[in-house]
Amino acid sequence: MRFPDKSQALARLDEVLTTGVMPHNTALGLRAVDIDEGVVTVELPYQDKLVGNPDTGVLHGGALCATLDATCGLAIIAKMEDLTRIATIDLRIDYLRPATPHKSVICRAECYKLTRHVAFARASAYQDTPADVVACAVGTFAIFADEPSLTASALRPASGPA
Repeated sequence: MRFPDKSQALARLDEVLTTGVMPHNTALGLRAVDIDEGVVTVELPYQDKLVGNPDTGVLHGGALCATLDATCGLAIIAKMEDLTRIATIDLRIDYLRPATPHKSVICRAECYKLTRHVAFARASAYQDTPADVVACAVGTFAIFADEPSLTASALRPASGPA
């Protein structure tokens, strides 16, 4: 997908994340931070409902997993010429350290290979700097070339194909 107007693409991505097109991502409170061809950055705001250990306030690994997965999927959509439905085939996550309580997590994903039926993406989640990684992921995603996606359709500019 090409982005002649990056601010419009970013606004549309944020709209997709916050309006229930992807209800699980909306429930997580994901917010768009940046978008480019094949690269997407989102923010997972700290929320008490996402805490895995109430004694420490550390976010649940499942919230990080869902964020990494969603960001990889969005990066794939951001790389596609013809937008279509995708699904996670395999996702490997390495949890490197607990996220610091009461701080947002930033996730940046890149689609580094896109074929007709399969896409490959990698992502990292961090808080203060990209060098201090909380978790990283690498995933393989199925591409359903003949099935349009609500998510992908929502990312198209209102004036026509990107």
